Amino acid sequence: MKKNRTAALIPMQVMLRKLANSRDAQSQQRFFKTGPGEYGEGDEFIGVRMPAIRNIVKSAQAPNVKHIKTLLASPIHEERLLALLFMVRVFDKGDEEKRTEIYECYLHHIDRVNSWDLVDLSAPNIVGMYLLTKGKQPLYNLVKSPSLWHRRIAIMASFPLVKQGQFKDTLKLSTILLHDEHDLIHKAVGWMLREIGKRDIAVEEAFLHRYYAKMPRTMLRYAIEKFPETKRQRYLKGQV
Repeated sequence: MKKNRTAALIPMQVMLRKLANSRDAQSQQRFFKTGPGEYGEGDEFIGVRMPAIRNIVKSAQAPNVKHIKTLLASPIHEERLLALLFMVRVFDKGDEEKRTEIYECYLHHIDRVNSWDLVDLSAPNIVGMYLLTKGKQPLYNLVKSPSLWHRRIAIMASFPLVKQGQFKDTLKLSTILLHDEHDLIHKAVGWMLREIGKRDIAVEEAFLHRYYAKMPRTMLRYAIEKFPETKRQRYLKGQV
């Protein structure tokens, strides 16, 4: 693990680094695939676990936007995660003006949202919630990006729509991503299809009947994970 400078840290960074654990950092760097050629190549961890980060977000005063931007610019994974969780908190409690500010800040720094956990913990709660009653074109812009993380943001940001019973955009995004090459996209799309099925199994199965033979195996497995075993096996064997 790289040694981090401690000069000129903002209070939130000081709080985090007091909780750092080198053994946990090494484990996290393996788990999040930070080696050469892996999807998280070069990401740095200091070894702070999620419950501790959530405790800071819950108990500390939210930093101002300037400090949030400082955290987002950090090479330290946990500091970017902390920034995003504070953004979710501020967004959730804010009025329309504050929500717009957080949403625009998120998009301006979207390249700092560069790991699946960072995406999954922020995109639905900021991008998805902001666009819930607005046009969805930003999702279609993101889903066509060469960036793996932008594409995952697009599909994960559709989760609030699914929760509201609005399936159209999630299904359209899933169709666009049907032949995506990355396993992390296959998992995310399958996950969202499964969530649709929890609310309306007929809608999910109509989509699957049309596309399941073309789907990456991982996407299909995630989509049908909660199906009865006999039905699940028919899908896996191409017998539907």
